[in-house]
Amino acid sequence: MQTHLADETIAYDGSQLRAHWLLARFGLVGDALVAFRGPCAVRVEEIADLADLDGPGIAGADMVHFVWECFSASDLLLAVHRQRLLSAQAREVLAQLAPGASVRRDGDDLWVGDGKLSISIATATPVSSLIHFAVNASPGGAPVRTATLQQLGVEPRRFAAELLERASGEQSSITSARAKVRAKGEWR
Repeated sequence: MQTHLADETIAYDGSQLRAHWLLARFGLVGDALVAFRGPCAVRVEEIADLADLDGPGIAGADMVHFVWECFSASDLLLAVHRQRLLSAQAREVLAQLAPGASVRRDGDDLWVGDGKLSISIATATPVSSLIHFAVNASPGGAPVRTATLQQLGVEPRRFAAELLERASGEQSSITSARAKVRAKGEWR
């Protein structure tokens, strides 16, 4: 899996969660995970989670975003598994970068106390599966109570780089583990 940490600020509005956006924007062909920083204001027509359609909206003034596209399987169930693993890995990175912080994971969401630290969605297209995961870098712009990397004393670019490395390493390990298993009943 390719990874990329973008230098430019990108405003996330939900339209980025589509097949081949990583190819069009960054020239990445195939499975890839990209991180970037920018505001978030998901337009109603771009909301993928039906539970959010009647909610307060999805927004944040300053977030660290991750968009993951996987072509090896466009299965939504597998995408949700990847989404949960990415969320768990983000929590692990935060435990490393902010050892005293009490970050908890509930499904695909991260929380600090009653403040929501992250947003996330997994979806599928005819050719790929997609995940958007983002954490609040600094306060403001959200329609709900939030927690932020700033509050935890975590530098956003370092968090992004660490999570990209951890997720990529995990996927490489999974690929290797899958390839080295012989079928039951297979003789040497």
